Amino acid sequence: MTREFTVLHLFSGIGGAALGFQQAVGEYKGVVGRFRTLAGIDVDAEACADFEYITGAPAIQMDLFSRADYKSFHGHEPPPGWQEVTAGDLLAATGWEHPDVVFLSPPCKGFSGLLPAEKSRSEKYQALNRLVVRGLSLVVEAYQDDLPAVIMLENVPRITSRGEYLLRQVKHLLGKHGYAFHEGFHDCGELGGLGQHRKRYLLIARLEQKMTSFIYKPPVKRVKSIGEIIGPLPMPDDPRMGLLHRLPRLQWKTWVRLALIPAGGDWRDLQEIAPEQYRLEYIPRGRGPYGVQKWDEPAATVIGNASFKGSNAACIADPRLNHIPRDGFYRVQRWEGPSTTVTAAANASRSNGATCIADPRLPNRDNRHPAVYQVVRWNELGPCVTGTRFGSGAPAVADPRLSCRPRNGTYKVQAWDQPSATVIGASDIHAGAAAVADPRIPTDNERPDPPPVIVALDGTWHRPLTTLELAVLQGFPISLPNGQPLKLAGKSDARWRERIGNAVPPPAAKAIAEQILSALLVSEKGEWVLGYTGFWVHENIASVRTGKFFATEGLRGILKSFCPDMISSHILSKQILYGQEGLKWPGKD
Repeated sequence: MTREFTVLHLFSGIGGAALGFQQAVGEYKGVVGRFRTLAGIDVDAEACADFEYITGAPAIQMDLFSRADYKSFHGHEPPPGWQEVTAGDLLAATGWEHPDVVFLSPPCKGFSGLLPAEKSRSEKYQALNRLVVRGLSLVVEAYQDDLPAVIMLENVPRITSRGEYLLRQVKHLLGKHGYAFHEGFHDCGELGGLGQHRKRYLLIARLEQKMTSFIYKPPVKRVKSIGEIIGPLPMPDDPRMGLLHRLPRLQWKTWVRLALIPAGGDWRDLQEIAPEQYRLEYIPRGRGPYGVQKWDEPAATVIGNASFKGSNAACIADPRLNHIPRDGFYRVQRWEGPSTTVTAAANASRSNGATCIADPRLPNRDNRHPAVYQVVRWNELGPCVTGTRFGSGAPAVADPRLSCRPRNGTYKVQAWDQPSATVIGASDIHAGAAAVADPRIPTDNERPDPPPVIVALDGTWHRPLTTLELAVLQGFPISLPNGQPLKLAGKSDARWRERIGNAVPPPAAKAIAEQILSALLVSEKGEWVLGYTGFWVHENIASVRTGKFFATEGLRGILKSFCPDMISSHILSKQILYGQEGLKWPGKD
């Protein structure tokens, strides 16, 4: 037997959570449970297109702002024809079906630590934050005659501080409608076995009238290294993988910076570099246009043309800085370690997320012995004589007794400002003058295309992650069940990365969905089961004597006070909580 449950995704994005729910399978006493997606709802038209392509389920573009909050966020009145979404609109979006589960992932930008605290308090971002309460209010109003069995609210951890007053409203609304709930934090990497750590906040609520069974936490899985996840992919810019696997075209100076930063480091390591070690050009500070003068030295002469661009006395290196740049700028991640959290601003030049990788898979790299093709100096000792041939040992010498000139300009490098030698039929660097001294070295702001491969000191290629690699780190497949490759709507790489960074990782969503499916199936039989991973949601355990309510961890405290050596005892726990306290046991047994 198969039992189908329905789910609505509010603030659905590109469908990461929906894909995970669709992949989930539960089973109890011969009944197999699955989820069917009623709809995804999001304000972003491209995200809705992505949702439909990835999940195959309908997506409806809806702006859930109230009119007042629309004005506060956008700074102007809504366009003609804009109307506030009502509970009736939400009900119509699901085809007048009432979902068993509702998953909300409201915009997190106003709660995120990436946004300065002062800016987060602005009315613009407060309006964005209020979508948390607005979305939940529409849900309980739209489906009030048959409320969802489970409601989940997912967001960044800092919602508990920056949005604490909003969470109070959320909990009050849920409690008023008969929901027991749990809030806490989890690592999506551990739930889904991802290649990154991604800490998130989750409030999960269970309608006790509909669901008698507890909801248990998913088991913890091993977090994989970045290399395990993206290693099987073809090299960046492989045309078979499409535009999502195109390597970002960075400025030359950014390529150099990445090559100089050690794996696991970031921009701060650049401060330790000795320019002469790498033959970098060094220009003393405090002189010429755009010059920055030292704080502890006399100033240059103040002249009449003291402008920023044309003067040498217009800028100062002021040490009184009360701001420290965030960690992670120009971060180069280790191939063998987990990735940092994939964020919506995953840009190699200014992000503190998962942007660059020390890739050991150098293009066309042969894993040969260091002495391959070794040429020994004429005036130095020779290496040990072995039975090797020319290509694997060191049987070559730099013999100075050359009495002839090689024909046809072998390995000849031609001057840029002189006519070329005759182009011949065997015109390669081994046979003719097929090389040139090109003076067009990229300037700092040029973006070489194709990108350069600069071998870093650790022997790897420090490069930015492609958009496809970020999607795979988030748990998205490189191809969909219908055989089509993963692709996203629009043409903006920055918008693609933003939507990927905002997505719920499908494997983490699948792990959560499987626990909910289990609880739904058990509850339909009016039963309950024991779990080993710990409670996510159980009913509020009330004490008749004190009238107090205990949270999830309070249950363990109650049991321990009665039977410290038998906390896991099913029978004794049941007797204490429901026999001695006189509470009603939800199961039929």
